[in-house]
Amino acid sequence: MPSIKVAILGFGTVGEGVYRILQEKREEIKKSTGFTVDVVSILVKDKAKERLPIIGANFTDDIQDILGNPEIDIVLEAIVGEEPAYTYLSDAIEKGCHIITANKKMFANHGPALRKHAEFRNVQVGFEATTAGGVPIIRTVTNLLVGDRIKRIQGILNGTSNFILTKMRDEGSSFKSALSHAQQSGYAEADPADDVDGTDAFRKLMILSSLAFGQQPDWEDVPVVGINHLESIDIDDASKADLRYRHVADIWEDEKGKLQATVGPVLIGADHPLFSIDGVNNAIIVDTEYLGPLKLVGPGAGMYPTGSAMVADLLHIIRQHEAVLVPN
Repeated sequence: MPSIKVAILGFGTVGEGVYRILQEKREEIKKSTGFTVDVVSILVKDKAKERLPIIGANFTDDIQDILGNPEIDIVLEAIVGEEPAYTYLSDAIEKGCHIITANKKMFANHGPALRKHAEFRNVQVGFEATTAGGVPIIRTVTNLLVGDRIKRIQGILNGTSNFILTKMRDEGSSFKSALSHAQQSGYAEADPADDVDGTDAFRKLMILSSLAFGQQPDWEDVPVVGINHLESIDIDDASKADLRYRHVADIWEDEKGKLQATVGPVLIGADHPLFSIDGVNNAIIVDTEYLGPLKLVGPGAGMYPTGSAMVADLLHIIRQHEAVLVPN
C-alpha cells in the first residue's frame, strides 16, 4: 500500500495532538484513503528532552533534515510565532511539499503570500486549524464562495475568552480565578495575553477576511478590545438584565463596499444566536447573499480540536492529489 510521508514542525500541545490522532486513526485513514500516513520526522527545539517513545519518527532540531528529505510529501507546522515558521513553510513549498499550519499569528500576516507561492508551485496549503479549532469554518467558507457571496462574518473566535466569561457568569468567579482555571484545564497558555486582550480573535478574523473577501482591512482601523478589563460585577449586572457578555469578532462590507471590522466584548440578549454558546466553544455566523445566515459551533481550544483540524486538512490533500502523492 502506498505511503504518505509527513513531517511535523513543533511538538507541543498541537503537534503532539496531530501525532496521536494519526497513530490512533491509522487503520481508518488507510481504509478511507488507500494510503498509510507515516510520520517520519518531528522538528523540536531540544532533542535531549525526555519524551514518550515515538515509533518510526526521528526527532531533529535541524530543519534541513526535513527539507533535504525528498520522501516527505506534506509538512504540518505547529510552531509558535511568525518566525521561523514562515521561512520553514516557504522553503517547504519551494521543495514541492504540501503544507498545513495551525499558526494563526504567522498566517494572519503571511497567509496570502504562502497561498500565492503554493499556487505557483502547484501544492496545497491547509489552514483550517488556524481559525476556531474544531469548527470547519475554512472549508465551509471556501465551499460557499463557489456559488454565493459572503456579506458578513461574526463570531466567538477565542475559546479561552469564552471559557473565562462562562466561568465568571456561572460561578461568580473573578477574572483572575477564571483565567487560572482555564490555564489548569489546558485552555490557556502560561502567557495568555493574546487570548484575553483580543489579539488572537483579531488574527483569526483577518484570516477569514482574506479568504471571504479577498483582502483585509487596514489593521490600524480595527478596534480590538479584550475581556481583561471585565470584572465580576459587570458580568453579574448583565445577568440580572438577562444579558450575556460575548467576545465577538465581526467583519462586514459597508454600503460603499469597504471592509469594516471590530473585535471586543458585546452584550447580547437571548434572541441572539451567540447567546447560548458557553465554555470553550466557538461559534461563527456566516451571512451570505443567497443562503442567508449559517451558524457553525464547536470546540475552539485544546489539543484534539486543533489537531483534528490539521488531520482533516491532511486527508483533504491526500484525496485531492492522489496522483501527485503516489510514489513512482
